[in-house]
Parts: sequence; structure tokens; C-alpha cells
Amino acid sequence: MKKWLSIMIAVTLIFSLFLVGCNSSTENKEGATDTKQTNETSGTTEKVVLKFAAQNDNTPATQALIDQFNNSQDKYKVEWVQMTNDSAQMHDQLLTSLSSGSSEYDVLSMDVVWAGEFAGGGYLQPIDVNMKDSGFKKEDFNAGSMASGNYKGKQYTLPFFPDLGLLYFRKDIVSQEDAAKLESGSYTYEDLGKMAEKYTGQKNTKYGFVYQSKQYEGLTVNVTEFTKSFQDIKGGLELMYSFTNAPWAAKDILNYTEGETHTNFEQGNAVFARNWPYQFGRIKGKESGVTVDVKDVGIAPLPNGGSVGGWLLGINKNSKNVDGAWEFIKFAAGPEGQKIMSTKGGYLPGYNALLEDQEVISANEMLGFEGFKKALATTIARPVSPEYSKVSDTIQVEANKYLSSGKDLDAIVKTIQDAINQ
Repeated sequence: MKKWLSIMIAVTLIFSLFLVGCNSSTENKEGATDTKQTNETSGTTEKVVLKFAAQNDNTPATQALIDQFNNSQDKYKVEWVQMTNDSAQMHDQLLTSLSSGSSEYDVLSMDVVWAGEFAGGGYLQPIDVNMKDSGFKKEDFNAGSMASGNYKGKQYTLPFFPDLGLLYFRKDIVSQEDAAKLESGSYTYEDLGKMAEKYTGQKNTKYGFVYQSKQYEGLTVNVTEFTKSFQDIKGGLELMYSFTNAPWAAKDILNYTEGETHTNFEQGNAVFARNWPYQFGRIKGKESGVTVDVKDVGIAPLPNGGSVGGWLLGINKNSKNVDGAWEFIKFAAGPEGQKIMSTKGGYLPGYNALLEDQEVISANEMLGFEGFKKALATTIARPVSPEYSKVSDTIQVEANKYLSSGKDLDAIVKTIQDAINQ
């Protein structure tokens, strides 16, 4: 009897302890849930941090962009990881991170020529569906920038801020009729060559048209423009060869970079020049050696469109916060973000509707020029390739061979075409 009593007491004690454990577990679980709900309702839930890898900005624009986004958000917070302003070093740093499968960066700022490489390597998240869901169309954005971020039919980037090739001309030399033709963009390289011949010598000019023809990246850019994004490689190279040997050409044009180009235009030696927007800033700011008055400078689109430069925004495919990364890109590349970049930093907008915005125009004098706006709307892209540096090197070497000798054009055209098609 005592034995059975002892057993019953032991069973009762174990059962009691089980019930206490269950109650304690339930209370702890319910308590944790209640605490989480309290934090969310009181607004103390931590925001998801998005890491934005972007170059340093000497203007207040990028920080203002980030601050405005963060202030508009309940869920996400962007932190700017400031990269080096050395483009090559930044490229290598990003590539090292991306190729390792790291998720340390969510949003990437990329030079336009990196997009094909990063997309081809499988490092970027396609954004076509995001664009559609957000009501964005490709036509809403700078054409060349969009083409630069389109790889094998998929869109991987939106513009952060574009740069572009322009035609500068002497308004005090060129007739009003020819100036109007240039600014409208309704002219060809053949027309430009005839104008160069017509006006060279006026007001002590020595050269008709100067541009970048040395064997470096600038040559790839100019070949892109002469060949209309390589739609007519043979015809474009033949034009460049005729320009190289024209009586109005600089004898050392095959050694010209941006520096030689702006120097000769600014000092009154050339009637026409192909260069980037920075040249206008040098002339307006009366930099050392500038003798041409800014009021005598006209701007026009290049005949086949100007090669796009500048920077793009994309999403790291290994990001743990892809949805948040898109939210930031949608803001930064959309009308509100692009207006901040334009008005706070003087950057060119990649969102086309802002080209008519008076605040944006007031912040960038060039946007008030019809020729410049036409140029910005007709940009073209260099080859989009996962091995862009090799493709560009081939273009430079082969184009230089032909421009230096005038020989083996068909073989050179095939080599360039094969490199682009790889």
C-alpha cells in the first residue's frame, strides 16, 4: 500500500511540473509576441539598412538624395559607403566584392561601361519587372544610359547621372543658317566636313574640327559616334580617315585626347570641337589659357548621337534586401531624386521629363540650349559586353591601324565586328 502511495505521489509531482513548464513556455511565447507588437506599434522597430556603394561627391547632392529618401521611409534606411573617386580602383573593389558572392553592398553606382561586365558576370539583378510594376518605361530615361545597362535584352540599370559627347562650334564664325542646322541635329558628318572646310581660316582659326583620335578610350568613344554605334563600321572608319587627312585637320590629330581638343578650341584655333560638357564650364569659368568668349560658343548634338558617359544604378544580385534596393533606385533615378541631383549638384538629369523643368534648367545653364537638350535626348552607347575592356582595346588598336595607314580596311572591320559580337 505504501508502495502504491509513493508511486501516486511521484506521478502527481511529475504531472504538476509538466503543467508549470507548459504555462511558463506559453507565457514566454506570448510575452515575446506582445513585446514585438509593442515595438512595431510604437515605431521603435529598426529600419532595414541598405548599403549604397557610390563614389565621393564634392557637391551636397548625393547626401541630400539619401537624406530625402531616408526621411520618406518607415522601412528602409540607406547608408552611403563612399568609394574612391579613382574609377579603376572603384571598379576593382566592386568586382572583388561581387565575384566573391558578397552581399555587403545592396545598391551599386557604376560607370556606364561596367554594366555589361557586371551583368554578364551574373552580379546584377534584372529590373524589368520592377520597372513595369512601378510604371517606368525605358523612354522615360536617357536613351544612351538605358542602352548601356541593357544586356541580352534585359535591363539591369537606371541612370544616376549621364554625361555625353557634344559638338561645340564658334557662333561668331558659323552662319545663322548653318548654326540652326547644327542645333537641330539634321546634318551628317559629311556636312560637318564641308563646314569645316568652309570656315577654317576665319578669325585666325587653323583647324576645322578637332576630336579625340589617339589610341585610348577616347578613340573607342569617337569610333562609336562615327559608326553610329557600330551599325556602319566601314563607313564610319572611312569618314574618320578622310577627316584625319583633310586639309583643315590638325597634323597630329592621331595624338589628340580631350586635353588637346579643349585647348585648341578654347584658344581660338578650331571652328568645331567634339568634347564633353566640362569644356563649356572651362570656357565659362575663363580657365587659364581660354581666349574664346562663352557668348561665341554654340552647342549641338553630334550627327549620329553622342556617346554616353556618366554613372548608372544597379542592384547586387546577392543583396539580402533586393526589394529595398529597388525602392531606393526607383527614388534616386525617378523625378524626385533626379531633381535633387540636378538642382543640388548641377548633374545632368537622366529622367527626361526634367529637361523641361525650370528649376533644373536654372541649375544648369547648358539645359537652356536647344542644341544641348537635343544632344541629351539622342545619346548612344558604347558596346555592352561582359569583357568591355578587351573589346575597347581591340577597337582602339584596329582603328588606329587603319587611321594611320589607310590599309586593310575590310580585315579591320571584321576584327572589330567579331570583338563586338563575342
